[in-house]
Amino acid sequence: MKKNVLLILFSLITAISYAGGIDTLKKNGYTLIISGNDANFDNSLRQKLINTFFEVYPDIVKEYNKNSLKQVKFFIDTAYHGVAATDNGRVVFSSEYMTRHPADLDVVTHEVMHIVQDYGYTNGPWWITEGIADYVRNEHGIANQAAGWKLPDYKASQNFDNSYRVTARFFTWIEKHVKKGTVKKLDDIMRKHTYSDDTFKQLTGKTVEELWKEYATNPAL
Repeated sequence: MKKNVLLILFSLITAISYAGGIDTLKKNGYTLIISGNDANFDNSLRQKLINTFFEVYPDIVKEYNKNSLKQVKFFIDTAYHGVAATDNGRVVFSSEYMTRHPADLDVVTHEVMHIVQDYGYTNGPWWITEGIADYVRNEHGIANQAAGWKLPDYKASQNFDNSYRVTARFFTWIEKHVKKGTVKKLDDIMRKHTYSDDTFKQLTGKTVEELWKEYATNPAL
């Protein structure tokens, strides 16, 4: 009886996992395993997510972390109601969100950067993690304009630690007007868990507060 129950449970889990199909795709030394539980997910959109991965991920790995994973998993989930989330080399995409926003392909770019970051339990702040991911989306994204995604204009109500696009724009300004290569060095520091309150001063000669004050005075990119 217990064996039969286990077989039934296994069959249900298998059916759920394979409802959206499962594919293992390999290209230029990278592997993407994509599956999901939405049998009605648009196949052309699924293919666009795949194409985006193989276009952006190798370039990001080469630029930021050559030791990053060579195998990544995508799961398209009807039960997840955010946008996407990444953990341990696996990206979960909201089936509902992607269906409603099929042009937002660079969700892939942001999320796979989290795989490249591989910060683990870093001592650095969360706003840097998300700021760098959106900075990379802005630099490496392939469909940002089509999705209506862009870095926001500066507003007095913003602060450097707002994270995501606000922080990404600040980082872009630092790269262009203060010191090129700062983001890449900051990413490495976060990965090595050596972030401190003096990190920005060590990298640029100025504290993050001083940099933000200058940015707020003249935020043009």
